Amino acid sequence: MGAQQRVFKAKINSTKSLRKIFKAMELIAASRIQKAIGRVKAASPYANAITRAVSAVATYADVEHTLTTEPDNIRRAAVVVMGPDRGFAGAYSSNVIREAEELITMLKEDGKEVDLYVVGRKPETYYTFRERAIQRAWTGISESPTVEAAREIGDALVSSFHTDYEAGGIDEIFLVYTKFVNSVTQTPEYRRLIPLEVIEADEVPVDAPASVASAKDAVYPLYEFEPSEEAVLDALLPKYIESRILAALLNASASEQAARQQAMKTATDNADDLIRTYTRLANSARQAEITQEISEIVGGADALAGAGGND
Repeated sequence: MGAQQRVFKAKINSTKSLRKIFKAMELIAASRIQKAIGRVKAASPYANAITRAVSAVATYADVEHTLTTEPDNIRRAAVVVMGPDRGFAGAYSSNVIREAEELITMLKEDGKEVDLYVVGRKPETYYTFRERAIQRAWTGISESPTVEAAREIGDALVSSFHTDYEAGGIDEIFLVYTKFVNSVTQTPEYRRLIPLEVIEADEVPVDAPASVASAKDAVYPLYEFEPSEEAVLDALLPKYIESRILAALLNASASEQAARQQAMKTATDNADDLIRTYTRLANSARQAEITQEISEIVGGADALAGAGGND
């Protein structure tokens, strides 16, 4: 019985130590979420403005450009998977990888080749372990994305986009990341970055949100492009890609912190349950030991009394 008590006490102490770690990680993630949310909100207006500018050029200018014109034959697509560098984030990593695998399967069913680009050590480890070819990998930026990192990723993608297919170039680019909705909900999704899908005002769906549907009735200004539509699109192309990649990285960062906070909260609660269970078992073992000792004392007294009576 004494051995059982020692085992349970050791488990209680180790679980308490783990609980302290889980709680600390939960508090750290909670403090980082607000900063990450602030960065997402700060970057969104610029990204949306760049997208509107590109849409304006595509809508009001009769010009064919690689940014807005879909090739007749798309043979190779780039898929950029944005995942975490560290674990302890629940199903966050597996969810974004699952979304990427569904996209890759869909593209291959359409007869397209797929080039993989990954952000984060977790997706890099996943694909490396399965001996999947990775064109480029960026690590160490998932928790604190920077404009420089987004620009580096964008430059690599634009370089491949401007390369001929025979030389290993790509025809379209997809981003796979986790969209931050709130601290409880994070949704993995994929978006096509290039060619840009432009929705004309007359093509707004009937069931579209009010903010989108109202655009159909809005009065748009007249645009003039200097020096030309092509030059404006050429200038907007790197800025558009950089802004959308940065927005996706910031969403992924906020989602990662929220997922880690939830996972550590669950781990802390589970540790509390284990501590209560081990404490109850230790008390039961101690009670059983006391009961056994009392039984042995009473049995010994009865034996002595019986021996004295016989004498």
